[in-house]
Amino acid sequence: MRKTLLAALLLAGCTTTTPPPRTVTAAKPTPTSAPAVVATSQSAPAEDPYLWLEEVTGEKALAWARQQNERSTGELTADPRFEPLRKRLLGIYDSKDKIPFVNKQAKYFYNFWRDDKHVRGIWRRVSSLAEYQKKEPAWETVLDVDALATAENENWVFHGAQCLYPKYQRCLISLSRGGADAAVVREFDTVKKTFVEGGFTLPEAKSSVAWKDLDTIYVGTDFGPGSLTDSGYPRIAKEWKRGTPLADAKTLFEGKAADVASGAARSWDHGHVYDFVYRSITFYETEVFLLEGGKLQRIEVPLSANIGTWNGQLLVTLRDDWTIGDKTWPKGSLLAAPIKDFRAGKRDFVSIFTPAANKSLDATANLKSALIVNELEDVHNKLYIWKRGKGGKWTSQPLATQGIGSFDASAVEDNDSDDYWFTATDFTLPTTLSYAKLGRKPQQLKQSPAFFDASGLVVEQHFATSRDGTRVPYFQVSRQGLKLDGNNPTLLTGYGGFEISLEPYYSASMGAGWLERGGVFAQANIRGGGEYGPSWHQAALKTKRQNAYDDFAAVAEDLIARQVTSPRRLGIEGGSNGGLLMGVMLTQRPELFGAIVCMVPLLDMKRFSILHAGASWMAEYGDPGNPEEWAAISRYSPYQNVKPTVKYPRTLFVTSTRDDRVHPGHARKMMARMAAWSHDVIYYENIEGGHGAAANNEQRAFMWALAFTFLAKQLQI
Repeated sequence: MRKTLLAALLLAGCTTTTPPPRTVTAAKPTPTSAPAVVATSQSAPAEDPYLWLEEVTGEKALAWARQQNERSTGELTADPRFEPLRKRLLGIYDSKDKIPFVNKQAKYFYNFWRDDKHVRGIWRRVSSLAEYQKKEPAWETVLDVDALATAENENWVFHGAQCLYPKYQRCLISLSRGGADAAVVREFDTVKKTFVEGGFTLPEAKSSVAWKDLDTIYVGTDFGPGSLTDSGYPRIAKEWKRGTPLADAKTLFEGKAADVASGAARSWDHGHVYDFVYRSITFYETEVFLLEGGKLQRIEVPLSANIGTWNGQLLVTLRDDWTIGDKTWPKGSLLAAPIKDFRAGKRDFVSIFTPAANKSLDATANLKSALIVNELEDVHNKLYIWKRGKGGKWTSQPLATQGIGSFDASAVEDNDSDDYWFTATDFTLPTTLSYAKLGRKPQQLKQSPAFFDASGLVVEQHFATSRDGTRVPYFQVSRQGLKLDGNNPTLLTGYGGFEISLEPYYSASMGAGWLERGGVFAQANIRGGGEYGPSWHQAALKTKRQNAYDDFAAVAEDLIARQVTSPRRLGIEGGSNGGLLMGVMLTQRPELFGAIVCMVPLLDMKRFSILHAGASWMAEYGDPGNPEEWAAISRYSPYQNVKPTVKYPRTLFVTSTRDDRVHPGHARKMMARMAAWSHDVIYYENIEGGHGAAANNEQRAFMWALAFTFLAKQLQI
């Protein structure tokens, strides 16, 4: 599976139905609880007249949001392009021909599925690979979330299941109200297909939970006053025995209030069991301890490193250079050393991956007898099989890939077999899923249908030059023989944060809503992301943040200079940290764009650190309370830099009331301020939806139909 960073899990809105990995690839299980409403009195600037919009469920604030919704939906749903697109997108999201991706647990292959008959979704399974291969497998429903929501009169959204290795008969299921990160946790029996009466249960919170054994779990949650960090995540890790009150759970570790989170997890690896306790000091600094006999032993690696285990090896992925004796391992390296030797004080590492100027580590997959290492070279995947032979010698050989798209390999059963999934995708080629055994060529199992007409489309990679001379890659999807007259409606997107890489992918939404209409799509790989490893990310951290924004502007300028498009026909879209990017482009470079879609954004960077989970992101953006760091932040913070007299491109702000990760107050206040100054802006707030801004396929189709209709209208496509 793709490299999973704590940053991505906390900020990028997505959920998973896969069980926790049995090797600790990042040693940072996802924390999951923050306050639902944040007080607005802390450090409140007296000049801000819109603080009342930070009251998430305040009567006045919600009435304001509904009034804005009436205006935006009234305009956009009346456009003749809206309803056909909404229906088409809903049909795509509900399609029964989509690939039902699965994860193997014991003999079963599990899948979570939504369609028109299962709006909230069903958790289901098949009992063999042969059954899964069929065009219409005989699925067995394990949990019907729609039926559960009806029976309990709750708007449940399934947030995944963590199941106990190796039998996977008991699971800890997370259910969110309306799609928020905060969820209730309940123990579930996959044999009886019912919740366990008197089993492990946690009330709504952003809890972290993990199995130790059938009668014990590791838990971090809201234990009461003082038990959460300033970011709203668990500060205390405990061990909870079955049949005892949560209040009697044994404390294993307590972090500090200023930390991001603390927690614990068990890892199973080739017959070995490891219990880890972690303290995430910041997003990029974590102390990891091995728990043995009730005692904690710190794993002495750099705080910024990620660790994992595989077949008796300690795997260390570096975010910073690490000097051991007279040897310096460069940041971005993947190192391996025998755990036994490491604990004895030896530091005899072997480099499995060494970065280069245009090459970074994308992901690893742990098979029984080998590792699959996925590299990115100028944002192109290259996969290698690594084995450790007699005498500890490591050897590698390439896995064949071709084309400009994305290729990925993930273990079918972490550490337990040499079977792996292989996926291939591209901007214009639907995703394929193959099954392979080590040493054999992957055999295709499933292929996503072509949800849009990609005939005549070509994918190109270009490079722009940023303000400081940095070469910035971007992908362009357009019609073959595109006329370079500056008149092509173009949609540009980007992210540029938290070491998250934007790779080629097949987007049916983009295809149906934009490409098929004749639009050009571009995806910028700007600094702050992980495309070129930690250095690329760190080049846009804190006081260097402006580099990311200069990169994005440089890509926009390159599209214009190459006469692909012109400012009046160039639109941009981004969400979350990408929503902040949109806000900065709005306020810094308004002359470059004809329309902006700004989704679930951070915008008030003066107050981001005290709103919802914002304190956890200070390692990325800096501390607005630090004068030096605020001096840098203040130069780009959109809410502080929007002006009453500047002409801005028309902008659509999108957020969700139930987003308990990025506070909806960011979008609300920006909209209110700009509207008060008579700027041409509109706003849509989904009262549900969480950080993804949509809790089900119907809401998702409505939201994207709004966005694409807005862009089509403004950019004249």
